[in-house]
Amino acid sequence: MRGSTTARATSPGPAPTGGGSSRRHRSDGAPSWASVTLSIGPLSVDPPVVLAPMAGVTDAPFRVLCAEHGGGLYVSEMLTARGLVEGGERSWAMARHHPAEAPRSLQLYGSDPPVMGEAVRRLVAAGAVDHIDLNFGCPVAKITRAGGGAALPFKRRLLTAMVRAAVTNAGTVPVTVKMRLGLDDDRLTYLESGRIAADEGVAAIALHARTAEQGYAGFADWSTIARLREAVGDHVPVLGNGDIWAAQDAIDLVEATGCDGVVVGRGCLGRPWLFADLQRAFAGQPPLGPPELGTVATTIRRHLSLALDWYGDEAGTLRQFRKHLRWHLQGYPVGADVHKSAGQVETAADVDALVERLDPGLRVVPEAVAAPRGKTGKAGRLVLPHGWCDDPDEEPAVREPERAVSGG
Repeated sequence: MRGSTTARATSPGPAPTGGGSSRRHRSDGAPSWASVTLSIGPLSVDPPVVLAPMAGVTDAPFRVLCAEHGGGLYVSEMLTARGLVEGGERSWAMARHHPAEAPRSLQLYGSDPPVMGEAVRRLVAAGAVDHIDLNFGCPVAKITRAGGGAALPFKRRLLTAMVRAAVTNAGTVPVTVKMRLGLDDDRLTYLESGRIAADEGVAAIALHARTAEQGYAGFADWSTIARLREAVGDHVPVLGNGDIWAAQDAIDLVEATGCDGVVVGRGCLGRPWLFADLQRAFAGQPPLGPPELGTVATTIRRHLSLALDWYGDEAGTLRQFRKHLRWHLQGYPVGADVHKSAGQVETAADVDALVERLDPGLRVVPEAVAAPRGKTGKAGRLVLPHGWCDDPDEEPAVREPERAVSGG
């Protein structure tokens, strides 16, 4: 397995083949990613960058903050389809988008095709979304034990039914899928799953180049993204995900695999400025890199302001904001006491006082620029429904948790 760091030190994998926006060069010799945008159905995504849905992270305030730095498609936290169908207040609250968001993008998960279809129908009928993504990659036990997330692609008939239910009920709203390589190294499903999704009419396929068992450990195997790109043909965009810590990683991924765009997850935690760098890189301009701490301080204040305006509950908002605050400061030599204080803030005044203590001229420690952030280990024991791997052609009647309204 290899990711961005290893990819630049070893063979780049299979040579890109065929057409597609990221694999052609203009007549002036410039690579196509310097001028061509990504099309997802009727949506034009420029630059070809997608924010990965991350539970507890990519809420409306964070999406707006990132979009203020650069273009792209900014996807919600994953929501349970059943929660929407059952009318769960929390699920529908999480499905809301900020007035500044356009297009409005939302990710769903589940394992019951009729429920998925009905959730999509309701969202579209309510005029609540411009893009729907289906999660077939989450490795977390509470999702996979009900046959959802990364567990589902092993059941190819169920996968077909799930995608068909979503696409059929979405009308003109584009549906995309995000998946992993498979359950583990011995049960890889991504090539077959990609073909199924393409045949069922999805508008794009995103591949996190790790297995479910791998979680977030080790390196993403970028060569698999090239294989998927070749397997599904040129009519469906393929997006690469895994180990994009800096803008150059995204360019390296596109050049090494021929993919049509990138999905950025953990690399943007506390670093919304990465989207500005990505926009510059895909326009053929040099990235600016991490800003001075004074600029980060301004970003922290803006992020908190968005969160407080969105949620209204200062105490609850600050509890959730602590992790973001620590991510914003990660890599800057601010001292252990500041990091400790960041994990204990209780009010907006606490955040303001902490920010006032910062030296605005501090720069990121160089070795921290490409250092992983967020989850870095295995997801834990892979939990699947009983007998799940006995027959990949079985279309099981999965019993999803009742009142599954947590939003994932």
